[in-house]
Amino acid sequence: MSRYVIWAACAVLAAEAGAQQTVEIDNPWVRVIRVKAEPHGKIPMHEHPASVLVCLSDIYERQTGPDGKSQDVTHKAGDVAYREAMKHAEENLSDQPFEAVVVELKPGAPKAPPPPMTAPDPVQVDPEHHLVPVDNDRVRVLRTILVPHLKSPMHRHPSYVVVYLTELHTTMKLADGRMVDNPRQPGEVAFRQAYQHQTENIGDHTAVEIQIELK
Repeated sequence: MSRYVIWAACAVLAAEAGAQQTVEIDNPWVRVIRVKAEPHGKIPMHEHPASVLVCLSDIYERQTGPDGKSQDVTHKAGDVAYREAMKHAEENLSDQPFEAVVVELKPGAPKAPPPPMTAPDPVQVDPEHHLVPVDNDRVRVLRTILVPHLKSPMHRHPSYVVVYLTELHTTMKLADGRMVDNPRQPGEVAFRQAYQHQTENIGDHTAVEIQIELK
C-alpha cells in the first residue's frame, strides 16, 4: 500500500474523530497540508517527512509517538517551527478549534530552480521587514511584515511556499515590468517558482506572510 493511500485513510479517520487534513499543494518539491481539529478532536497515527509547521491559530495539543510516549505542545497563532521527519498521533486539548499548515519537504526531491541573480536578497536590502525565524540546509523561512503602503525594493526569491497570516492586498511589479494584483485572505497558501519582484502593500493595515524558501 502506498504512503499516499495510507495518508488518505488516516485523513478519513481524522475527519470521523473531529479533525480534518486536506492537501492544498502537491508538486515535485512539497506537499502542503491544511490541518484542522475541533475542540478535543483527534488525529490518528500518521507520519510526516521533514516539514515546516505554520500555526494559523493557537494550538494546545498532545502528541503521542509510536512508542506510546506523549508530550503536550503549545504554539501561538503565527508561530513557525521546522520539524524533522516524525510519526505521531495528535489530540487537541483545547476547548477551541485549531488550524495549521504543514509544508512537507519531499524526500529525494529535485533541486528547485535557482532564483534570478540580478536582484538582491530581501534580507540584505530590507532586514527590518524580512525576519528569518528558520534557516537550515533545507529551507529558509521569512516572516515578511508589510506596513501600510510599504514598497519593498526589487528582490529575488528561490522557489517557495507562502502562507498568508493576515488579510493582504499587494501589487507586485515583476522584473519584466508587468504588474500583478495580489489580494489574499488569512490562511491562504500558494507556491511560487523562483522569481524577482517589487511588492507594495496597497492596503491600510499591516500584513504578514510566511515564506518557506526551498534550498
